[in-house]
Amino acid sequence: MVFRYPPFLEITMSVNSATPTGSAGPTFTGVGPTVSNIVSGVHLNCRFDLKHLARSARNAIYNPKRFPACIIRIREPKATVLVFEQGKMQVLGTKSVDDARLAARKFARMLQKLGYQPRLSGFEVQNMVGNADTKLVIRLEGLRAAHFQFTVYEPEIFPGLIYSISRPAPLRPLKLLIFTKGKIVFLGARKKEDMDDALRKIWPVLLQFRRE
Repeated sequence: MVFRYPPFLEITMSVNSATPTGSAGPTFTGVGPTVSNIVSGVHLNCRFDLKHLARSARNAIYNPKRFPACIIRIREPKATVLVFEQGKMQVLGTKSVDDARLAARKFARMLQKLGYQPRLSGFEVQNMVGNADTKLVIRLEGLRAAHFQFTVYEPEIFPGLIYSISRPAPLRPLKLLIFTKGKIVFLGARKKEDMDDALRKIWPVLLQFRRE
C-alpha cells in the first residue's frame, strides 16, 4: 500500500540545479521542523473478513462503498489503522516511528484475540508530514515568478505555494507547502532528516522573498 498525495499535489516537477544546495548559508531562525503525522505500512501476512473485524473490534468503521479498508482507532499510542482484506495495513496519525511500530504490534495482538494469526513484516515509513514556522511574511507571487520551474501557485484554488525539491531515485520529490505568513508543511519525507535538509535548502530562498 503506497500513500497517495491529494490530486492537486500530483505534480511531476523536480528542482534542478537552480535549487539552493548544501548546508552552508544563513542560520534558520524560525521554529521546526517538527513531525506532525507519520503514515507507515506493514504486511500482516493473513487475510481478513473485514465485516467480521468491524463487528468484533472496538472503534471500528467499515463501509466498502466508500473505502475498501476497515478503519480502527487506537487510543494509546493515538493512531488510526487501515486494514485491507489482503492483509496489508497502514498506520496513520503517530508522531514518531516508535509509536507507529507500537501501534502495529498492539493491533496485531488485538487480531490474535479475534482468532486471526497475523505475522508482521515489511514495516516501512511511507510518508512523514511535518511543520515549520519561518516567522517571515513571504511574497509568494515573487517566489513563484523566480522559481516557476519547480513551483505551483494557484491562490484561487489553494492558498499555499507548492515547492518541489528533488531527491535521488527512487524517492519521489519532497513537497513543501509554503504560506504567506511563513508556515511550511512538509510532505513526502521518509525521515526527519529529509525535512531538515529541505529547510536548509529553502531558507536562503525565502529570505530573498520576505516582506519587510
